[in-house]
Amino acid sequence: MNEDAERITILAEEFTAAALEFHRGRMYEKGYVLEGTINKRQFQIIEGVESPKTLFDGKALFAVTFIKRQND
Repeated sequence: MNEDAERITILAEEFTAAALEFHRGRMYEKGYVLEGTINKRQFQIIEGVESPKTLFDGKALFAVTFIKRQND
């Protein structure tokens, strides 16, 4: 994990796994706090000028984003 990143987003199939990542991944000790809420989302990617392509076969996953604390 690149601890120099301003934001890190973790994807999980289950809410509990996403929620526990803050503690399991020792995110606070690495300088991060939770940004916003944990939501189930579908993911797409745009490559060049093409239309978006759906990722993960369209399966919605829980996303949790951690943001670098400002005082670190």
